[in-house]
Amino acid sequence: GVTDNLHALRPDYEEAGIRTWPQLLNANGYRTAAVGKMHFYPWDTRHGFQYRAICEDKLWANIRDDYHHYLKEHGLKKLGWQEYGDYLDDKGAATTSVPWEHSWDRFTGKEARRFIDGYEEDSPFALMVGFPGPHDPYDPATDFPYKFDPNDMPDSVPAAGDDPGGLMEHHILARTRMGMDIANFSEQEKKNIKAHYAGLVKQIDHEVGEILESLRNRGLLDNTVIIFSTDHGDYLGDHGLDGKAAFYEAATHIPLLVKVPGLEGGTVSSDLVELRDVTATMLRLADCDLPDYMDSQPLPGLGLSEQPSRSRIFGMLSKGWMVFDGEWKLIKHSEGEAMLFNLKEDPFEQINLASDSKYGDVYRRLDAELTQEIM
Repeated sequence: GVTDNLHALRPDYEEAGIRTWPQLLNANGYRTAAVGKMHFYPWDTRHGFQYRAICEDKLWANIRDDYHHYLKEHGLKKLGWQEYGDYLDDKGAATTSVPWEHSWDRFTGKEARRFIDGYEEDSPFALMVGFPGPHDPYDPATDFPYKFDPNDMPDSVPAAGDDPGGLMEHHILARTRMGMDIANFSEQEKKNIKAHYAGLVKQIDHEVGEILESLRNRGLLDNTVIIFSTDHGDYLGDHGLDGKAAFYEAATHIPLLVKVPGLEGGTVSSDLVELRDVTATMLRLADCDLPDYMDSQPLPGLGLSEQPSRSRIFGMLSKGWMVFDGEWKLIKHSEGEAMLFNLKEDPFEQINLASDSKYGDVYRRLDAELTQEIM
């Protein structure tokens, strides 16, 4: 029943007969844990997780979660964007006074390792780790040993067309209200925030490596399923935008790596999948039945399902919807505007074909499929 990115699970979901995947795994003998950013509402709810260590979103800097108390013990505090002196002038790139050892993702990684290192129960566990770092403000620790040069960053994807849906106008207005001028967003500024973002990703690489080392030290690495993904990308200046709240590839095309014991690695799949398919994959790997109220299906290539791969993927935001068939992408905005791109011929989404009568059949086909999915 969740149809856009601002919806939470209904409070009475259990009375309505719904169970979250942690609850389903609990019933099948698993100990479930969640560490880091969860974006639950309310923020401290458990949704079936038996263990939680919370390091919430950067924009929720006033929440007194586990990370808040950890920082307080070390004489530190979470920084809101207003407390980064260079934040507005540098378009989101920021210099933090919090050292790497106490940074958002370092805390999250250490808490994940603490759970693994101290796990003594006979039952198997399922651990979800959410790293909050790669978000605005882009604030990699200044004392992290690996840094990126802005001049080594790729050029930005240019803005094109007549701004369907008013995406650029919306972003510029929202940032202007904060005191940030992205109407004048230079290429050097874009490369600077990309370098900061890359630094945050590199810090996650380090933490994931240490989590794997904890599994190896406990003798669990070869008997553990590992799924690595994210929930969105970031424009970082592509299309003249920042953040994520639209359906260009920079926001929607995300990494997904899966390691399953007994399956040979090194295989690359180009099948269409959605992030929600991770849920069905975990449940099937844990020998749980898939509830009929879940839209998730197991990831292809893992031997978990005989059903065909997805022929379409869908996206839902509070201000627009998307359908993509592997070649054609249709985006519809709540204001009524539409965008149609052929990603095989136009991978940087520069040519909007929505009003081109030559592609009317493609538009109507995708529009019908999107409408049926939403209804």
